Amino acid sequence: MMRDTKGQYLLDHVCNHYNLLEKDYFGIRYVDPEKQRHWLEPNKPVVRQMKSQQPYTMCFRVKFYPHEPMKIKEELTRYLLYLQLKRDIYHGRLLCPFADAAYLGACIIQAELGEYDPEEHPSDYIRDFRLFPKQSLKLERKIMDIHKTELRGQCAALAELNMVQRAQSLETYGVDPHPCKDFTGSTAFLGFTATGFVVFQGNKRIHLLKWVDVSKLKFEGKTFYVIGIQKEKKLVLTFHTSTPAACKHLWKCGVENQAFYKCAKSSQIKTVSSSNIFFKGSRFRYRDWNSSAVVQIEWSLVHPPPLSVQPCSHRTGHYCDHIPPPCASLLPTPVEDAHGGVDLLFLPPVQSPARLLRELHADPDIQAQLEAERERDRAYERTRLAARRSVGGVLSLLSSNERVRSCMWSVVRLVAVVMGVLLVTVPTLLLLLESDLDVSFLHEIRQTPEFEQFHYEYYCPLRRWVLCRFSSAMESLWSD
Repeated sequence: MMRDTKGQYLLDHVCNHYNLLEKDYFGIRYVDPEKQRHWLEPNKPVVRQMKSQQPYTMCFRVKFYPHEPMKIKEELTRYLLYLQLKRDIYHGRLLCPFADAAYLGACIIQAELGEYDPEEHPSDYIRDFRLFPKQSLKLERKIMDIHKTELRGQCAALAELNMVQRAQSLETYGVDPHPCKDFTGSTAFLGFTATGFVVFQGNKRIHLLKWVDVSKLKFEGKTFYVIGIQKEKKLVLTFHTSTPAACKHLWKCGVENQAFYKCAKSSQIKTVSSSNIFFKGSRFRYRDWNSSAVVQIEWSLVHPPPLSVQPCSHRTGHYCDHIPPPCASLLPTPVEDAHGGVDLLFLPPVQSPARLLRELHADPDIQAQLEAERERDRAYERTRLAARRSVGGVLSLLSSNERVRSCMWSVVRLVAVVMGVLLVTVPTLLLLLESDLDVSFLHEIRQTPEFEQFHYEYYCPLRRWVLCRFSSAMESLWSD
């Protein structure tokens, strides 16, 4: 893998390794040194996104949870979704009532151990399975009861399908909670699902805003805004994150999820190229190295329990049997041979042969003739040099004047171009930033992530600074 290898190449490499066709639901996640989680961006080089030291550790995860899992075409996709949901249950992200928790746990046991057998399974046979972050004895007994009675006769694939179907009906299905504070200072958890934007306080969902009703997502510093329409009224929700990086990550996740679930195909999602002068590369596409860089990928989606069994050892005839445990994938980069020196050439100094001059006769006539010739040569040289200086001065003056005129015309043309650009750009920017005109092409520009970032990272602070300076100047004038 080369230095400029992009994230999409790495994601395609993983998917192609397992013959995974429905790639759009998945992504690669990593954690930076500040413990902030990120999704690997497909259009940026991998090395430029990683801020940690090598080797890089990344995780293959479900990024977009399907709205209707029963309509998934590939069995491997369903199995990976099952593993992701199993992980969500273990880490407490998939909250559920007692009855649903017991049924989900029983489906996992049925898929892992198969049919209940009193000769093989003792009275506490699921004690070593860590299914939930808080697993009580009462819950274990209920799980065993469902496993013994309701799920008899189900194969592993059917048990996994039932587990996914029940999990999809829960409010926290597909929610990756982002902790923050609401306008009252209370702790809230934000999430994005296939249905829309959700807000939880504790275990209770207090807001659900469907994607069709969300008109804008924006952030400014550590403040995140959700603007939409609910009951034919404009709704503005404001939340505060711990750091600007967490707020930007929250905004990016929201923009990605909204675009993914509102479009029928990932190829319909528009992307906008922009200069890195004003924007920081917050561009998304959802199709969904240092020459010796090494990437370590955690292939498994499931958190390994203390006494885990092979997830699919009993699923004969299915190609997902062969998914290996977590392993390291070493992708070396060919390194050019740095050995071998540069041949240095040491040449002896080239010496011109001495010019032998004949001795002149001491005859005075010969000496006078030679001196006269030398004087004529010196006079001719003085005349030639004087002529060159006079002509050169005239040409230099003309050339200097020509350069000055050329420079002046260049400055005039540059000023004209700048003024023309400003006359077009400034009114357009003010129209976009300050007006409420709801023209279609203006609306599309305002919805782009680049424009949102320019607005709230550059324009708003500049506007506040100008207004503050203007107010100070006016106050000083009135005080005088």
